[in-house]
Amino acid sequence: MFIYQGDLTPESAGAFKTPGFAFNLFYNRLLSRSFSLRTNLAHGKIWADEANYDNPEWRKQRSFWFNARNTEISELLVWNILGNNYGERKIVSPYVFGGVGLASLHINRGWNNFNYDYFANDSAVLNGLAADSVHSLPGTIAVIPVGVGVRYSISNSLSIMAEASYRFTFNDYIDGFSQSSNPNTNDHYSNYSIGLIYTFGKKTDYDCPVMRY
Repeated sequence: MFIYQGDLTPESAGAFKTPGFAFNLFYNRLLSRSFSLRTNLAHGKIWADEANYDNPEWRKQRSFWFNARNTEISELLVWNILGNNYGERKIVSPYVFGGVGLASLHINRGWNNFNYDYFANDSAVLNGLAADSVHSLPGTIAVIPVGVGVRYSISNSLSIMAEASYRFTFNDYIDGFSQSSNPNTNDHYSNYSIGLIYTFGKKTDYDCPVMRY
């Protein structure tokens, strides 16, 4: 799932009240026992709705919402902490990763339940909303994914995995709003995944036992 983090949620960890379904496909090229390169394709939905929050009161009165269909491709360097990319079965392998990518966004936004009377004396919000309403929305943006995960080998070819990752961005209009909310902080999003890894090919020379004399 994708989890949005930005101006439209008070939750510091992100908008877990509105998770977006997502899927990931990747190809991992092993470089050594410790490192590999991953080409990752992710697709899913990011969204949030301020009407879900009662505290503080002004969020429900503002009631900004957005949803975005997101397709992301990235190139990641993966570090297997225990150095057992070619390890035996039934071994838990923690790993960390980071890289660069591009996200293609199709954004919808709305403020149809905005309470103008409530914000009548708040010129910053009203002027900001006027500016946001005519501001162009991003299409393709750069992202920096970083994350952690664990892999558990159940056979020589098949493993299960779970991971969490965070996307740093350089844009404050992922949710469609900036000047009317918090123009000083960019929007971000995270991804949480569970899945299967299938290993193609035969074992390599990296599997040779350590020689002891």
